[in-house]
Amino acid sequence: MTDRDETIASRTGVDTDAAYGAVMPPIFLSANYSFADFNEKRAYGYSRSANPTRSLLAEAIAKLEQGAGAVITSSGMSAVDLVLNQIPAGGLVLATHDCYGGSWRLFEARARKKQIRVRYADLRDSDAVGAALKEEPALLWIETPSNPLMRVSDIAALAKRAKAVGARVAVDNTFLSPALQKPIPLGADYVVHSTTKYLNGHSDVVGGAVVAARKEDLDELIWWANCTGVTGAPFDAWLALRGLRTLHVRLERQQATAGRIAKRLAESSAVAAVHYPGLEGHPDYALAQRQQKGAGAMLSFELAAGADVREFTRAVRLFALAESLGGVESLVAHPATMTHASMSPEARRAAGIGDNLIRVSVGLEHEDDLTADLDRALTQAAARAR
Repeated sequence: MTDRDETIASRTGVDTDAAYGAVMPPIFLSANYSFADFNEKRAYGYSRSANPTRSLLAEAIAKLEQGAGAVITSSGMSAVDLVLNQIPAGGLVLATHDCYGGSWRLFEARARKKQIRVRYADLRDSDAVGAALKEEPALLWIETPSNPLMRVSDIAALAKRAKAVGARVAVDNTFLSPALQKPIPLGADYVVHSTTKYLNGHSDVVGGAVVAARKEDLDELIWWANCTGVTGAPFDAWLALRGLRTLHVRLERQQATAGRIAKRLAESSAVAAVHYPGLEGHPDYALAQRQQKGAGAMLSFELAAGADVREFTRAVRLFALAESLGGVESLVAHPATMTHASMSPEARRAAGIGDNLIRVSVGLEHEDDLTADLDRALTQAAARAR
């Protein structure tokens, strides 16, 4: 039909209902499907294994990511765990040192059970990566931009080095979505999403997805997802597909507002640092310009010394203090006590996640309202310090 992303997102499954001519694909909630005859399965048999609604969402995401196919899971974390099932028992996972706290918690839990080994490194540090690759990891786990410090890793360069030592490469693309970044053409074997975030975009469903670059890897993912039962529910898949239809227009607006907010924060005396790869002063700006189609709608910033973090979170009115991201509503989070609370203090310090760090997910509210809200909250946070 087309290889243009906006059309894929808008049209996958549209006007394909042969029974009634429904323009939008219906939800198939049936748990089971009859056999055509004795020992003669139809395309679908049991919804844990496969479901028509879930298949449409998988098709759309896989096309957007330019992969061989996708598996839709019950959450972003079950998607991460599904990838871990693809490496040998006791295999080494080399992960970015500033990854999402939930991923860190899972890596550590699997390592304690000796199911995997894990090592963390700053993936922007060539020497650190080289030292880690000498241990011949089974999997390289890339998160770019990273959560919450928005560090950008060079997917193509890292994938080339990892594959030279036999490692598979997984990229968490949740922060940018395929609208702004496509890891598979850059060398990734797997792309992971929390579909809860930008793909769904309405903060009303929890889900995940793993896209495979090759058919043989897709078959393994499908087998393991059915075996362990981590596949997503049909209604959740229908909601996520509905949200995916507007991904590009939502993210375009959110990104534009985020860029202006980042510049405004950088000018505030109450802010010590802003982390947003769309700012020319960001250390990874040039790489982001080359690797991404845009800087995205996530950013973080550090309050200046003395500014009261708690007062800031209490003062904002249009930014809900909540976890998650990528919805139509704007959010702030305090990573040290929220999204990354599961990380040890030592791990947070190594990653550079301090107690004065605030993460921002920019929604669809008017830009002027959001900047006014932030200005007022920053003023109150600074005044509290005095």
